[in-house]
Amino acid sequence: MGEQLSPDEKLQLITRNLQEVLGEEKLKEILKERELKVYWGTATTGKPHVAYFVPMSKIADFLKAGCEVTILFADLHAYLDNMKAPWELLELRVKYYEQIIKAMLESIGVPLDKLKFVKGTDFQLSREYTLDVYRLSSVVTEHDAKKAGAEVVKQVEHPLLSGLLYPGLQALDEEFLKVDAQFGGVDQRKIFTLAEKYLPSLGYTKCIHMMNPMVPGLTGGKMSSSEEESKIDLLDKSQEVKKKLKKAFCEPGNVENNGILSFVKHVLFPLHSEFVIKRDPKWGGDKVYTDYEEVEKDFAAEQIHPGDLKASVELALNKLLDPIRKKFETPELKKLTTSAYPVPSKNKGGAKGNPKQTADEEEVIPSRLDIRVGKVISVEKHPDAESLYLEKIDVGEEQPRTVVSGLVAYISQEQLQDRLVVLLCNLKPQKMRGIESQAMLLCASIEGESRKVEPLDPPEGSAPGDRVFVDGYESGKPDDELKPKKKVFEKLQVDLKISGENVAQWKEQNLMTKLGQITCKTLKGGNIS
Repeated sequence: MGEQLSPDEKLQLITRNLQEVLGEEKLKEILKERELKVYWGTATTGKPHVAYFVPMSKIADFLKAGCEVTILFADLHAYLDNMKAPWELLELRVKYYEQIIKAMLESIGVPLDKLKFVKGTDFQLSREYTLDVYRLSSVVTEHDAKKAGAEVVKQVEHPLLSGLLYPGLQALDEEFLKVDAQFGGVDQRKIFTLAEKYLPSLGYTKCIHMMNPMVPGLTGGKMSSSEEESKIDLLDKSQEVKKKLKKAFCEPGNVENNGILSFVKHVLFPLHSEFVIKRDPKWGGDKVYTDYEEVEKDFAAEQIHPGDLKASVELALNKLLDPIRKKFETPELKKLTTSAYPVPSKNKGGAKGNPKQTADEEEVIPSRLDIRVGKVISVEKHPDAESLYLEKIDVGEEQPRTVVSGLVAYISQEQLQDRLVVLLCNLKPQKMRGIESQAMLLCASIEGESRKVEPLDPPEGSAPGDRVFVDGYESGKPDDELKPKKKVFEKLQVDLKISGENVAQWKEQNLMTKLGQITCKTLKGGNIS
């Protein structure tokens, strides 16, 4: 591959669709003399999703240009990043990543024999590497390490030392993998500049750094493994792909933060050199595009309907996913998937099937809570209790929910009216002074001489029904209804607090929606109930 191409043609292939290249002159010089050695690394954390086709299509470009490509499964990094991958699951996740990424590459026609696959812990635990970690830590400042990981390492109020080590280890990987260049998303830029600043102080050569743009997710923000609504899993069935694409943000004429168009640009065009818009003959029939700019231009001019764009992407995407789904139908890979990403058991049948299994064995984790954004559409005093409000709140369902709350002493009816709030929606409904309350309004409170209470605030732009989750616990499915005897919410509620930055948290992990953090205006350090 790449033998018949000139250095300029190789450069064009290597750099097309990249957002930035640091060290382009060095890249040109290498291509005049020999093939480029490049690596792409991925931390083995959450399940890879369809946005991973973006780096895969670039790897295809690298191979066409004759590059020697190494893929690093960064298992140690997955653990260092706030323990996104528990130690006992590291090996299983590496095996899952290796199988799913090889399946992706096969689905786009990349020959695996041209690639080198490496596991991080195969060299990162060696004596030489460990000594270099100590050498690097003696020159890198805490400020620079924290800054380098700001867009990659999970940010928490009390960061762990492991997160500060992460960027330095990624920098050292360049040297120990013996490559000329590292390839990654533009969110890695600060890690790349840290490597360029500090590796020469250890006597190592500065590498070339090549960066892809970040592809918007289906909701318009970054596509994330941890945000279920923003991404399509590689093993999602075709019906689920249709459902997620149907919900995807794709405003007529709007080409900004459009995850559907970005997928066409960064995956489908590089792979196929064309894209077909499927249309009913009465609307002009199918149209073949051989230039992405024309697709974007026609969409901006509203000559392509969002529904036609989604349907066409759905067809093309399912063609890519079909061989991956088929490969993972084998019993071995099904078992690997469930072992690497275990789902908390919901023992709905009690102990009948297994007398040793008890309710205590059910994991009490935040994803079991159905927390949503709601909008107060009416509020009045409870007819039988002056100290209670009776509210009608839109939570994204056909009918608003009736909620009884004790906020009368803390906030006026006018302040509550039309306000966005946060609700726990899967508690068992209970009657309060004769009226059934169908959800719990979540508030921050501080006890003292005079108790203070404030409703939690969703991020700006939120809509009724938006899911609220704890960062790191997005993928689980909420219980249909929390059983009062199990006291699931009560056990979790002990660790629900307001941080010093006024952010709602559970065990120092932020409560979030797809648009950002759940906050509280003034009650720093308060409890949430």
